[in-house]
Amino acid sequence: MSDSKVIGIDLGATNIRAAHVITSALSAIQARRINSQGAVDDVMNDIYAITDSLMDKDVSAIGIGVPSVVDPERGIVYDVQYIPSWKEVPLKQWMEDRYRVPVLVNNDANCFALGEYYFGKGRGSRDMIGLSIGTGLGAGIIIDRKLFAGANCGAGEFGMVDYLDHCYEYYASGQFFQNVYQMDGKEVFERAHAGDLLALAWYAEMGKHLGNAIKMIMYTYDATLIIFGGSVRLAYPFFREAMWERIRTFAYSRSISKLRIELSGLENSGILGAAGLYYDSLVN
Repeated sequence: MSDSKVIGIDLGATNIRAAHVITSALSAIQARRINSQGAVDDVMNDIYAITDSLMDKDVSAIGIGVPSVVDPERGIVYDVQYIPSWKEVPLKQWMEDRYRVPVLVNNDANCFALGEYYFGKGRGSRDMIGLSIGTGLGAGIIIDRKLFAGANCGAGEFGMVDYLDHCYEYYASGQFFQNVYQMDGKEVFERAHAGDLLALAWYAEMGKHLGNAIKMIMYTYDATLIIFGGSVRLAYPFFREAMWERIRTFAYSRSISKLRIELSGLENSGILGAAGLYYDSLVN
């Protein structure tokens, strides 16, 4: 891993967070609310403000993770969720014109995977998948020590694959409780934590769907390491057994015997993963 100083920027729905990253060290994190309902320039000015506060002569590059579709080569961001004005924003070009260092842009799921690969439980692995399980079900894929994003940055959108009468995301993410039982996921978590049998049964049901999703991922990528991120990972004890029950029905038992599923314990994975975009760019 390069020991260059990189600015990692995590652009979210309501705020932006950024810091210097040097190998595994993180500087004090800068945070700023963004005007997500504002014009394109309003949000850009928020990004400029936080970057200006971190920019110095030793910065080698800037990495930015965004919750949207990205053209990673040209750094164009499309249809950012929760920021209506960002339909097509040449973020890389504008940032490079201003700061005169390389700028790398990618989606937040890919940044999560890179954060785990370089700084978390994926360190030392050759191949891994970072599976983000929250209100959605997305992933970043590392193959032969390099991010595989696909031609249109769409690799790892496992949640969008057809499943039953909807898609995997409908059943195998935090959406499950609202979609199927019209229950708030936070309330279900609290009830399960208190030992409520019905809530625990709902988690077991979701776990079976997630197990089927992991089988689909295994048939596609034959992974040996999957790292769970996202808020739903905190409920892992409630759905672990049901999930593994489905995974063990995988046709190739040798593959499953080698599969490890870990829970992310990494703080600030979005910032670290955004900086990881630069390290990934150095891999041939």
